[in-house]
Amino acid sequence: MKFKMKKTFSKLVLGLFLSLMVIVSVTLVMSTISNRFSAFANERYQDLQIFTKVLNFVQQYYVEEVDTKKLVYGAIKGMLQELDPHTNFLPPDLYKEFENETSGEFGGLGIEITVQNDVLTVIAPIEDTPAWTAGVQAGDKIVEVNGESTKGLSLAEAAQKMRGKKGSKVRLGIFREGFDKPKEFVIQRGVVKVRSVKYTDLGDGFGYIRLTSFIENSGTEMEKAVKEHLKNSKGTVKGVIIDLRRNPGGLLDQAIRISNLFIDKGIIVSTIGRNQKEKDVVYAKKEGAYVNFPLIVLINEYSASASEILAGALQDNKRALVMGQTSFGKGSVQSVVKLGDGSALKLTVARYYTPSGRSIQAEGIKPDVFIDDVDAENYKKAIIRRDVRRESDMQNHLLGTKEQEKAKEKEAEADKNSSEKKAHEDVNYWWKSDTAKKKPASPREKLLGEDFQVLQAYNYLKAWKTIENYNGSVLRPTSAGESAPPSTGPGAGLAPSQPSPSPAHQK
Repeated sequence: MKFKMKKTFSKLVLGLFLSLMVIVSVTLVMSTISNRFSAFANERYQDLQIFTKVLNFVQQYYVEEVDTKKLVYGAIKGMLQELDPHTNFLPPDLYKEFENETSGEFGGLGIEITVQNDVLTVIAPIEDTPAWTAGVQAGDKIVEVNGESTKGLSLAEAAQKMRGKKGSKVRLGIFREGFDKPKEFVIQRGVVKVRSVKYTDLGDGFGYIRLTSFIENSGTEMEKAVKEHLKNSKGTVKGVIIDLRRNPGGLLDQAIRISNLFIDKGIIVSTIGRNQKEKDVVYAKKEGAYVNFPLIVLINEYSASASEILAGALQDNKRALVMGQTSFGKGSVQSVVKLGDGSALKLTVARYYTPSGRSIQAEGIKPDVFIDDVDAENYKKAIIRRDVRRESDMQNHLLGTKEQEKAKEKEAEADKNSSEKKAHEDVNYWWKSDTAKKKPASPREKLLGEDFQVLQAYNYLKAWKTIENYNGSVLRPTSAGESAPPSTGPGAGLAPSQPSPSPAHQK
């Protein structure tokens, strides 16, 4: 009995000792944390004390009365200038305009700007806006606004200077490659209504979709464009070009939604913030994806942010062939935090990563096929005009099968044809005369005739389908992480399979 009591007592003493050690350890840890927090708090308090002292001195002794709110706003702006160009303080009036921009209608010029090498630079003018009409181009350096230098201005401040009432004018001093000195552009402000999706039927099952920005209704408009092309192609789509050139980006959720239209599985995009161990991953949803036709995505050096997310998602999932030039390289995530007085903070909180884990930031998306941009006017001049005379142009040539069929249909107009023939009996004129009036170019002809990069993308799509049929095989892409089946055809593993006879899997 005594032995048991001793054993129990020993256990009790040991338990009390261990509990005491735990309490002492926890106390020491809490004391360390408290000391560190106290040191951090003291350091932060000292910094704020300096700011408060300066503010008080200015309020009391500055030569003129000052607006305290203006000073505080200025201090916040100055603090954020120590961070990246996309972190901005938005005063109440600027924040209201910011909200209007993402809805697709706002007042101003219609340009997307950034700061490159401390110079205010145009990423892209939005199509069919006052800036676009005035001739502002991607890459232009805005050195003055209404005669005032833009040096040192934040993006938010520069944007505010360029906004104004509809009908009012703004003078932009622009320097462009090839200019000897800055040139003044006078632009009349207007209500900018952004039409983010534009569709052109290229015929024979091929389509072209231009995506100018990512605003609230972009996903819906993109789906409408795809459905219109399905209708025009009678359900048999041979290929689609998605043009993201000069698209400065916009809303992340719209980039994800549009990616979901064309990807049935795999990762779309991931983001990583300050904590490198926490990764937010967005996956594609299979239901309703259009996966049964080839895609080509066009990008250039002014395709930014959401454009790069979409291009990267389609490229890494081997859903599309990306063509053009390396994109802008804005791979950061901004969150907008509303503040108490109607102002807001736009803060960079994370980086974007493509499905394969590539960082977009300062790197951009590299195309699978590089295509130089070509000036439209010079391109027209460089084209060898199709005025070569062929067998079919010779008078009295031996008729081909199709011509014979047409000739039979025109027998009723023999007299008319006879009179036309007499007009060309001169032996020296042995070619047919081209008397047909030229019709105005269709949207398809204008697009393919003036845009070299689009023409190249269109040719790739046509070759793609021809090679599929020639090989008698299906160039079905693999999902990210899978190995592609062997194939000798160009573009193998980069695009979807040939279209199914009916849009059974299409939304």
